[in-house]
Amino acid sequence: MRTADGAELLLLAAIWGAFFLMMRVAVPEFGPLPMIALRTGIAAMVLLPVIFYRRQWPLLLRNWRPLTVLGATNSALPFALFAFAIQNMSAGVASILNATAPMFAAIVAWRWLGERPTAARSIGLAVGFGGVLILVGGRSGFQFGSEALASALVLAATFSYGFAANYARVHAKQIDSLAVAAGSQLVATLMLLPLAFAALPTAMPGRMAWGAATLLGVVCTGLAYVLYFRLIARIGATRAIAVTFLIPAFGMLWGWIFLGEAVTPGMIGGALLILCGTALTAGLLKWRPGNQAAKLDA
Repeated sequence: MRTADGAELLLLAAIWGAFFLMMRVAVPEFGPLPMIALRTGIAAMVLLPVIFYRRQWPLLLRNWRPLTVLGATNSALPFALFAFAIQNMSAGVASILNATAPMFAAIVAWRWLGERPTAARSIGLAVGFGGVLILVGGRSGFQFGSEALASALVLAATFSYGFAANYARVHAKQIDSLAVAAGSQLVATLMLLPLAFAALPTAMPGRMAWGAATLLGVVCTGLAYVLYFRLIARIGATRAIAVTFLIPAFGMLWGWIFLGEAVTPGMIGGALLILCGTALTAGLLKWRPGNQAAKLDA
């Protein structure tokens, strides 16, 4: 992986690290489906004018089939599942389960594309997930009942992400990343609108909720998915989706900066494990069986 790709991976993790915070602010006031429809709708409104300005709208028409699949499996379905789940589970548990997306992507790549994980990548997945457990395990208390159902919804969402990442690699690799992001958000919005209108909130959401919804649409969706699909085209689905290992670390950082949350030694240790696991999974850290040393890929 090139240094520039690694930098984009970190930027994407930083953007998505604020996802859970903003969802917890916006979802209670908007409701899950209206919130997600608003998120994808704002992203589409930001991206589509750029598509028309660059005269790329024919790409949307020619590639409507893969864009429809990606709109459903990488946006509409997992976003909605997360929105329902976040109401009945802590952000810590959600972050832990969100980190299973690279594992699902690797499994899908193995079963669908015949890409058996290397020893280094398998170790990276294990180390990274272990780091996530250390990082957020102390903050999350799992309870059976509604939280168990919420966890199942998140796992379904991360499986959808894993499938979508591999589908994009196979069927959307040659499509401009901006067109993929814009088209998938437009499709997701059209899918969600009928359900959102049927579940509109009875009271007007406040300014904080509107601000969170705007950031979710413009930054966490519009900008983030341009980066994400570009990374998939450059470094592959399994490496790109390893960004989920970094998201809890950035979530803790933003919590410390904006909410004054304490940063404990366990958080720092978990973050270091996550970085090492991501480096192995993404190929930034080279490790070979029989060679005890690991080195960064220049």
